[in-house]
Amino acid sequence: MKHLTILISEGQNNLSSVIGAYKFILKANKHYISRGKEAVFNVQLAGTAWNVELYDGLFAIRPHTIVQQVSHTDLIIIPALAHHELEATVEKNKAVVNWIRQQYFQGAEVASICTGAFLLASTGLLDGRSCSTHWNAADQFREMFPAVKLQTEKLITDEQGIYTNGGAFSFLNLMLYLVEKYYDRETAVYCAKVFQVDIDRSSQSPFTIFNGQKHHTDTEIRQAQTYIENNLAEKISMQALASSLSLSRRNFDRRFIKATGNTPLEYQQRVKIELAKKVLESGGHKTIHEVMYEVGYSDIKAFREVFRKITGLTPLEYKHKYSKDAVLT
Repeated sequence: MKHLTILISEGQNNLSSVIGAYKFILKANKHYISRGKEAVFNVQLAGTAWNVELYDGLFAIRPHTIVQQVSHTDLIIIPALAHHELEATVEKNKAVVNWIRQQYFQGAEVASICTGAFLLASTGLLDGRSCSTHWNAADQFREMFPAVKLQTEKLITDEQGIYTNGGAFSFLNLMLYLVEKYYDRETAVYCAKVFQVDIDRSSQSPFTIFNGQKHHTDTEIRQAQTYIENNLAEKISMQALASSLSLSRRNFDRRFIKATGNTPLEYQQRVKIELAKKVLESGGHKTIHEVMYEVGYSDIKAFREVFRKITGLTPLEYKHKYSKDAVLT
């Protein structure tokens, strides 16, 4: 039987991803046994202390063991961390970071849930590799770990025994992914039905709220962002915008990408599509064409292509799914 360690780090403050991961594997084991097979994992919660309080003492986790006593494991799951103190939590867990690295080089695989990617990235194991995390933590992640290829549009990444996933309760899709990998498809389908999770979902793009990527100190680029946001209906010349800020186009593009993670054109597209999403969500009787014109597009094909690229859905699909006028059937 393999050994699975659910890590309870110092500063842990997310109960759902701990309990959810734990129950998922227990259910997969039980179903596997019912089919005449042996359980795949012995599951243990391993903490940095014997008692970990969460949510100002409202809840507490009493792990099976502490990290220092786990000399070998086959799979490590790093639950989500509290969004408001990510940097401090990483700093507190240097010993745990070293333990994760050691276990990986001894053959263990590692999976992070949501903002647990911050702890995983601090090991250096994600440098040069793809990673996902909650879209709302993307700016801070890029700033802290510039060597990691952050892809928040992806629900799950899988590279060389390292798995990451997007935000919040999307970790249930990661658990399905791991169950199918370590057990089989039948067990994954069973768990999907029991926990009522859509299987094979691969993107968190429809859930992303674009907030402008202003977690940086480049004053000129911030001015450019504001201009783009305030002039969505105009056909903006990026060359003219760069010149107005006394920047060459090449330097403008370089600094824009460094500050936001997007080219100026990509940024403009994301701002336009975010506004289009809000209009579609608000309901009413506006047609897709009317929404397209409102956010500064004149070509319906181009609008659909950009919208789908960013959200994973067509404008009509998005409206049917998220409009306040949508009817549950």
